[in-house]
Amino acid sequence: MTTPANGRRFYRLRIPEPVTAVSVRVDADRPDPYPVYLAVGAGRRRMSLTPDEAWALWRCLSEAVATLGAPPDYIRTDIRPARR
Repeated sequence: MTTPANGRRFYRLRIPEPVTAVSVRVDADRPDPYPVYLAVGAGRRRMSLTPDEAWALWRCLSEAVATLGAPPDYIRTDIRPARR
């Protein structure tokens, strides 16, 4: 996972109904082995991930949700990283 130096980046996508935000922060400069932080909604669904865990999660999720059918229209958007 590559991120520029001072590489804290935020990625967010909102689900329209019910309105829920999915956010990912990537911070390559973190001193611990968990540069990826995932948050779903405002509740307790949060986790820090190593790069290997993030890749494994990406692969499993992509295969799993592909079995649910075509992606919804709101997912067809560019997600640009923000510095916050």
